[in-house]
Amino acid sequence: MSIATKIKAQIEGSSWIRKMFEEGAALRQQYGDENVFDFTLGNPTTEPPKELHQELKKIADNPTPGMHRYMNNAGYEETRAAVAEVIAEHCNQPVKAAHIVMTCGAGAALNVVLKTLLNPGDEVIILTPYFVEYKFYIDNHNGVAVEVVTKDDFQPDLEAIRSAINSRTRAIIINSPNNPTGVIYPESTLNKLSNLLADKEKEYGTTILTISDEPYARISFGEKVPSIFNCIKNSVIVTSHSKDLALPGDRIGYLAANPAMVDVDLFLQGSIFCNRVLGFVNAPALMQKLVTNLQRVSVNVGEYQHKRDLLYNKLTELGFEMVKPGGGFYLFPKSPLEDEMEFIRIAQKYRILLVPGSGFGAPGFFRIAYCVEDEMIERSLPKWEELAREIGLTTK
Repeated sequence: MSIATKIKAQIEGSSWIRKMFEEGAALRQQYGDENVFDFTLGNPTTEPPKELHQELKKIADNPTPGMHRYMNNAGYEETRAAVAEVIAEHCNQPVKAAHIVMTCGAGAALNVVLKTLLNPGDEVIILTPYFVEYKFYIDNHNGVAVEVVTKDDFQPDLEAIRSAINSRTRAIIINSPNNPTGVIYPESTLNKLSNLLADKEKEYGTTILTISDEPYARISFGEKVPSIFNCIKNSVIVTSHSKDLALPGDRIGYLAANPAMVDVDLFLQGSIFCNRVLGFVNAPALMQKLVTNLQRVSVNVGEYQHKRDLLYNKLTELGFEMVKPGGGFYLFPKSPLEDEMEFIRIAQKYRILLVPGSGFGAPGFFRIAYCVEDEMIERSLPKWEELAREIGLTTK
């Protein structure tokens, strides 16, 4: 059976992460789990906090009649209210339950927002390096992804963004803490971006929505993650509990619209409609019930900081160059070889599995997902030393 030509091409050119993950499975079968060092997938080994298990048991022991039925496509009122209350505590906007739509994770939230916004040919700015699925999500809704390269420290290049905006620009996606770099965009930068977007909206008579993709917002290492609602009026948060509650397989998240947004009520009507017609219908009922009382709970961020430091300190000591992440659970070093794929292949000789930066729109780099067991990181360090010697970074 044939499939769509576009989908076939996208499959062939897409997920480096999954390709490397599959190679890792083959290597583990050949050499054993303990001899393979797989840093490819952002699939945290950290278990959910104990409060989640307590809440799950409470729900199981005291089921509410009708709790598995359909609800409003936006989600349970009490869940949305709990989400809104915590967001409102961190911004200067009156966020209420009505501004929240519960979704099947951040991926669903992004698709809902893009379907709500885009007419065919509308443009969405994404900052390179970017999360690999952004371009596919934009294409899902007949939009055009416009890549804008960030500065050497992976912070937004505001002048490059200014040059990329035109009358067809409908949105910009930002991701902070960032996947794959781990950098956090400071409030001063977001305020400047706000002024820039306001100027362009006035110039073209349009509205440009800032879509803030925030699954790592609670995983920061002492550096403040600003509220986008405090900085940019026309903004929406899309996020999930995949990382902060270690629930990637349970697909629970939400979108939150800034109450100050132009035509916010119309946007929310569209988002609720799109949540339904995209086939999500509503976020999983049980997961909504589960996370309602967990909005102030998260995994132990110190564990991720420890993992970051283990790898960052060792790799920089060996001569690898990288920006130190302020959050998330990724490192994005510069490839020590001009051909990053050659470096990736050499790393595989030592059974170190990495993802090339090309998959994130940034050739010449590679990504390390350090959301793995400490013990695996520690076992990998001698192999990193051997790899560094082979490529000439160190002679020790």
